[in-house]
Amino acid sequence: MPKQKWAMGVSYEGTHYHGWQIQKDLKQTVQEQVEKALSVVADEPINVICAGRTDTGVHASGQVIHFVSHANRDDYSFMMGANSNLPKNISINWVVKVAEDFHARFSAKRRRYRYVIFNHSARPGILSNQVTWQCRHLDLDLMQQAANALIGEHDFSAFQGAGCQSKSPVRTVYSCSLSRFGDMIIVDIEANAFLMHMVRNLVGSLSLVGMGKKPVDWFVEVLQQRDRKLAGPTAPPNGLYLVDVEYPEFELPKQNVGPFFLSGV
Repeated sequence: MPKQKWAMGVSYEGTHYHGWQIQKDLKQTVQEQVEKALSVVADEPINVICAGRTDTGVHASGQVIHFVSHANRDDYSFMMGANSNLPKNISINWVVKVAEDFHARFSAKRRRYRYVIFNHSARPGILSNQVTWQCRHLDLDLMQQAANALIGEHDFSAFQGAGCQSKSPVRTVYSCSLSRFGDMIIVDIEANAFLMHMVRNLVGSLSLVGMGKKPVDWFVEVLQQRDRKLAGPTAPPNGLYLVDVEYPEFELPKQNVGPFFLSGV
Protein backbone atom coordinates (compact mmCIF):
# COMPACT_ATOMS: atom_id res chain seq x y z
CA MET A 1 0.00 0.00 0.00
CA PRO A 2 1.36 3.51 -0.77
CA LYS A 3 2.43 5.57 2.21
CA GLN A 4 0.00 8.01 3.80
CA LYS A 5 0.67 10.93 6.11
CA TRP A 6 -1.45 11.14 9.26
CA ALA A 7 -1.99 13.81 11.90
CA MET A 8 -3.04 13.07 15.47
CA GLY A 9 -4.12 15.03 18.52
CA VAL A 10 -2.48 13.79 21.71
CA SER A 11 -3.12 14.51 25.37
CA TYR A 12 -0.96 13.37 28.25
CA GLU A 13 -0.22 13.82 31.91
CA GLY A 14 3.52 14.43 31.93
CA THR A 15 4.32 13.90 35.61
CA HIS A 16 6.06 10.56 35.18
CA TYR A 17 7.75 11.29 31.84
CA HIS A 18 11.06 12.93 31.01
CA GLY A 19 9.38 15.25 28.55
CA TRP A 20 8.13 14.56 25.04
CA GLN A 21 11.34 13.84 23.14
CA ILE A 22 13.08 10.47 23.16
CA GLN A 23 16.27 10.61 25.22
CA LYS A 24 19.58 8.97 24.40
CA ASP A 25 19.82 7.49 27.89
CA LEU A 26 16.47 5.74 27.30
CA LYS A 27 14.56 7.55 30.03
CA GLN A 28 10.79 7.18 29.71
CA THR A 29 9.32 9.80 27.35
CA VAL A 30 5.92 10.46 25.80
CA GLN A 31 7.28 10.14 22.26
CA GLU A 32 8.68 6.71 23.03
CA GLN A 33 5.30 5.47 24.27
CA VAL A 34 3.39 6.93 21.30
CA GLU A 35 5.78 5.51 18.70
CA LYS A 36 5.72 2.11 20.37
CA ALA A 37 1.91 2.00 20.35
CA LEU A 38 1.57 3.21 16.74
CA SER A 39 4.20 0.72 15.57
CA VAL A 40 2.09 -2.11 16.99
CA VAL A 41 -1.05 -0.89 15.19
CA ALA A 42 0.73 -0.24 11.88
CA ASP A 43 2.84 -3.40 12.12
CA GLU A 44 5.86 -1.37 11.05
CA PRO A 45 8.26 1.09 12.74
CA ILE A 46 6.63 4.52 13.18
CA ASN A 47 8.46 7.78 13.83
CA VAL A 48 6.47 10.86 14.82
CA ILE A 49 7.06 14.62 14.69
CA CYS A 50 5.36 16.89 17.25
CA ALA A 51 4.21 20.52 17.20
CA GLY A 52 6.15 21.42 20.34
CA ARG A 53 8.48 19.44 22.59
CA THR A 54 7.26 19.67 26.18
CA ASP A 55 9.66 19.39 29.12
CA THR A 56 9.82 16.91 31.98
CA GLY A 57 6.62 17.03 34.03
CA VAL A 58 4.73 19.26 31.57
CA HIS A 59 1.31 18.17 30.30
CA ALA A 60 -0.61 18.55 27.05
CA SER A 61 -4.26 18.53 26.06
CA GLY A 62 -3.67 19.75 22.52
CA GLN A 63 -0.39 18.33 21.27
CA VAL A 64 -0.35 17.60 17.51
CA ILE A 65 1.86 15.05 15.78
CA HIS A 66 2.30 13.63 12.30
CA PHE A 67 3.72 10.40 10.93
CA VAL A 68 3.86 8.41 7.70
CA SER A 69 2.70 4.81 7.36
CA HIS A 70 2.07 2.16 4.70
CA ALA A 71 -0.52 0.47 6.92
CA ASN A 72 -4.02 -0.09 5.57
CA ARG A 73 -5.90 1.46 8.49
CA ASP A 74 -8.69 4.00 8.84
CA ASP A 75 -8.60 6.86 11.33
CA TYR A 76 -10.81 5.11 13.88
CA SER A 77 -8.65 1.97 13.84
CA PHE A 78 -5.50 4.01 14.35
CA MET A 79 -7.01 5.94 17.26
CA MET A 80 -8.53 2.99 19.09
CA GLY A 81 -5.62 0.70 18.36
CA ALA A 82 -3.09 3.22 19.62
CA ASN A 83 -5.09 3.96 22.77
CA SER A 84 -5.38 0.27 23.58
CA ASN A 85 -1.57 0.06 23.52
CA LEU A 86 -0.84 3.30 25.38
CA PRO A 87 -0.54 3.79 29.13
CA LYS A 88 -3.56 5.40 30.79
CA ASN A 89 -1.84 8.80 31.13
CA ILE A 90 -1.50 9.22 27.33
CA SER A 91 -4.44 9.36 24.91
CA ILE A 92 -4.99 9.90 21.19
CA ASN A 93 -7.90 12.34 20.82
CA TRP A 94 -8.35 12.33 17.04
CA VAL A 95 -6.73 11.06 13.83
CA VAL A 96 -6.99 12.36 10.26
CA LYS A 97 -5.22 11.88 6.94
CA VAL A 98 -3.30 15.00 5.88
CA ALA A 99 -1.64 16.31 2.74
CA GLU A 100 2.00 15.55 2.04
CA ASP A 101 3.02 19.16 2.77
CA PHE A 102 1.61 19.10 6.32
CA HIS A 103 4.22 19.27 9.07
CA ALA A 104 3.24 19.22 12.74
CA ARG A 105 6.01 21.64 13.69
CA PHE A 106 6.72 23.82 10.66
CA SER A 107 3.10 24.20 9.49
CA ALA A 108 1.99 25.47 12.92
CA LYS A 109 1.33 29.22 13.04
CA ARG A 110 0.36 29.64 16.70
CA ARG A 111 0.81 27.68 19.91
CA ARG A 112 -1.16 28.19 23.08
CA TYR A 113 -0.25 27.26 26.65
CA ARG A 114 -2.14 27.45 29.90
CA TYR A 115 -0.51 27.58 33.32
CA VAL A 116 -2.76 26.60 36.23
CA ILE A 117 -2.06 27.90 39.75
CA PHE A 118 -3.97 26.70 42.82
CA ASN A 119 -3.92 29.86 44.92
CA HIS A 120 -4.93 28.82 48.43
CA SER A 121 -3.34 28.75 51.88
CA ALA A 122 -3.58 24.94 52.01
CA ARG A 123 -2.01 22.68 49.41
CA PRO A 124 -4.37 20.80 47.07
CA GLY A 125 -5.23 17.23 47.94
CA ILE A 126 -6.68 16.69 44.45
CA LEU A 127 -4.83 17.29 41.14
CA SER A 128 -1.63 17.95 43.08
CA ASN A 129 0.46 16.88 40.07
CA GLN A 130 -1.68 18.82 37.58
CA VAL A 131 -1.60 22.29 39.16
CA THR A 132 1.04 24.43 40.85
CA TRP A 133 0.34 25.48 44.42
CA GLN A 134 0.95 29.04 45.57
CA CYS A 135 -0.06 29.67 49.18
CA ARG A 136 0.48 33.46 49.04
CA HIS A 137 -2.38 35.52 47.65
CA LEU A 138 -1.77 36.68 44.08
CA ASP A 139 -3.07 40.05 42.89
CA LEU A 140 -4.54 39.26 39.47
CA ASP A 141 -4.83 42.89 38.39
CA LEU A 142 -1.13 43.58 38.98
CA MET A 143 -0.12 40.39 37.17
CA GLN A 144 -2.29 41.32 34.18
CA GLN A 145 -0.77 44.81 34.04
CA ALA A 146 2.67 43.23 33.85
CA ALA A 147 1.59 40.59 31.32
CA ASN A 148 0.28 43.28 28.97
CA ALA A 149 3.90 44.24 28.27
CA LEU A 150 4.43 40.87 26.57
CA ILE A 151 2.10 41.53 23.65
CA GLY A 152 3.89 41.97 20.35
CA GLU A 153 7.30 40.98 19.01
CA HIS A 154 10.06 41.02 21.62
CA ASP A 155 13.44 39.58 22.45
CA PHE A 156 12.59 37.15 25.27
CA SER A 157 16.16 36.42 26.37
CA ALA A 158 15.21 37.33 29.96
CA PHE A 159 12.82 34.36 30.01
CA GLN A 160 14.85 31.88 27.96
CA GLY A 161 15.92 28.69 29.69
CA ALA A 162 19.56 27.66 29.87
CA GLY A 163 20.42 25.21 27.11
CA CYS A 164 17.78 26.53 24.72
CA GLN A 165 18.83 25.65 21.16
CA SER A 166 16.70 28.27 19.40
CA LYS A 167 18.60 30.37 16.87
CA SER A 168 16.76 33.54 17.91
CA PRO A 169 15.17 34.68 21.19
CA VAL A 170 12.64 36.82 19.31
CA ARG A 171 9.03 35.69 19.52
CA THR A 172 5.62 37.26 18.89
CA VAL A 173 3.06 37.00 21.68
CA TYR A 174 -0.52 37.48 20.47
CA SER A 175 -2.28 37.34 23.81
CA CYS A 176 -1.60 36.80 27.50
CA SER A 177 -4.61 36.86 29.80
CA LEU A 178 -5.05 35.96 33.45
CA SER A 179 -8.29 34.85 35.05
CA ARG A 180 -9.41 33.47 38.38
CA PHE A 181 -11.90 30.63 38.78
CA GLY A 182 -12.50 29.90 42.42
CA ASP A 183 -9.08 29.15 43.88
CA MET A 184 -7.47 28.61 40.50
CA ILE A 185 -5.60 31.22 38.47
CA ILE A 186 -5.16 30.54 34.76
CA VAL A 187 -2.35 32.16 32.78
CA ASP A 188 -3.35 31.79 29.13
CA ILE A 189 -0.69 32.74 26.57
CA GLU A 190 -0.55 32.39 22.78
CA ALA A 191 2.46 33.06 20.53
CA ASN A 192 3.94 32.03 17.20
CA ALA A 193 6.42 29.87 19.13
CA PHE A 194 8.03 29.61 22.56
CA LEU A 195 11.56 29.38 23.89
CA MET A 196 12.67 26.65 26.27
CA HIS A 197 11.10 27.24 29.73
CA MET A 198 9.70 30.57 28.46
CA VAL A 199 6.19 30.19 29.90
CA ARG A 200 7.42 28.86 33.24
CA ASN A 201 9.95 31.69 33.54
CA LEU A 202 7.27 34.25 32.72
CA VAL A 203 4.94 32.80 35.33
CA GLY A 204 7.72 32.81 37.92
CA SER A 205 8.27 36.54 37.38
CA LEU A 206 4.56 37.37 37.16
CA SER A 207 4.05 35.60 40.48
CA LEU A 208 6.57 37.91 42.16
CA VAL A 209 4.49 40.84 40.93
CA GLY A 210 1.29 39.18 42.11
CA MET A 211 2.71 38.63 45.60
CA GLY A 212 3.76 42.27 45.82
CA LYS A 213 7.45 41.41 45.97
CA LYS A 214 8.16 43.25 42.72
CA PRO A 215 6.38 46.17 41.02
CA VAL A 216 4.89 46.05 37.53
CA ASP A 217 7.65 48.35 36.26
CA TRP A 218 10.24 45.80 37.38
CA PHE A 219 8.69 43.13 35.11
CA VAL A 220 8.69 45.51 32.14
CA GLU A 221 12.31 46.42 32.79
CA VAL A 222 13.34 42.75 33.01
CA LEU A 223 11.81 42.15 29.57
CA GLN A 224 13.66 45.14 28.15
CA GLN A 225 17.02 44.28 29.78
CA ARG A 226 17.04 40.79 28.19
CA ASP A 227 19.00 39.30 31.09
CA ARG A 228 17.77 35.99 32.56
CA LYS A 229 19.61 36.72 35.83
CA LEU A 230 17.32 39.68 36.49
CA ALA A 231 14.08 37.70 36.17
CA GLY A 232 12.28 35.59 38.72
CA PRO A 233 12.55 31.84 39.32
CA THR A 234 11.31 29.15 36.96
CA ALA A 235 7.80 28.06 37.93
CA PRO A 236 7.27 24.30 38.48
CA PRO A 237 6.35 22.18 35.44
CA ASN A 238 3.22 20.56 36.87
CA GLY A 239 0.98 23.58 36.21
CA LEU A 240 1.84 23.88 32.51
CA TYR A 241 -0.25 22.57 29.59
CA LEU A 242 0.15 22.78 25.82
CA VAL A 243 -3.52 23.30 24.99
CA ASP A 244 -3.78 24.25 21.32
CA VAL A 245 -1.84 24.50 18.05
CA GLU A 246 -3.22 26.38 15.06
CA TYR A 247 -2.86 25.36 11.40
CA PRO A 248 -4.93 27.86 9.39
CA GLU A 249 -3.99 26.28 6.07
CA PHE A 250 -5.17 22.80 7.08
CA GLU A 251 -8.55 21.53 8.26
CA LEU A 252 -7.80 19.63 11.44
CA PRO A 253 -10.38 18.62 14.06
CA LYS A 254 -11.10 21.26 16.69
CA GLN A 255 -11.72 20.44 20.33
CA ASN A 256 -12.38 22.36 23.51
CA VAL A 257 -9.30 24.07 24.88
CA GLY A 258 -8.13 22.01 27.84
CA PRO A 259 -7.21 20.70 30.22
CA PHE A 260 -10.57 18.95 30.55
CA PHE A 261 -11.21 20.17 34.11
CA LEU A 262 -11.20 23.71 32.66
CA SER A 263 -13.47 22.80 29.74
CA GLY A 264 -15.54 25.80 28.70
CA VAL A 265 -13.23 28.28 30.45
